[in-house]
Amino acid sequence: MQLARVIGNVVSTIKNPTLTGRKLMVIQILNGDLKPTGRPLVAVDSVGAGVGELVFWCRGKEASFPFEGSDVPTDCTIVGIVDSDAHVKNIGIK
Repeated sequence: MQLARVIGNVVSTIKNPTLTGRKLMVIQILNGDLKPTGRPLVAVDSVGAGVGELVFWCRGKEASFPFEGSDVPTDCTIVGIVDSDAHVKNIGIK
């Protein structure tokens, strides 16, 4: 899992039927100092995250694990919400 900030959402008029009812969010990857790194990604939201929230995300095969039992075609998924930025700074995640 890695840290990211939700910076927007995606409005899709046509999408794979298995994504119906699921939010697509734009996330900005962050380093351990909560500074942006890399390019933004589109992620499927599995936890109800909103714009501005600090989140955990994963990609690859693990990205489909929150949707076990369905065939959600995702390579990038938001899997957790961090309560506040202070939680990351206090434990020194790098």
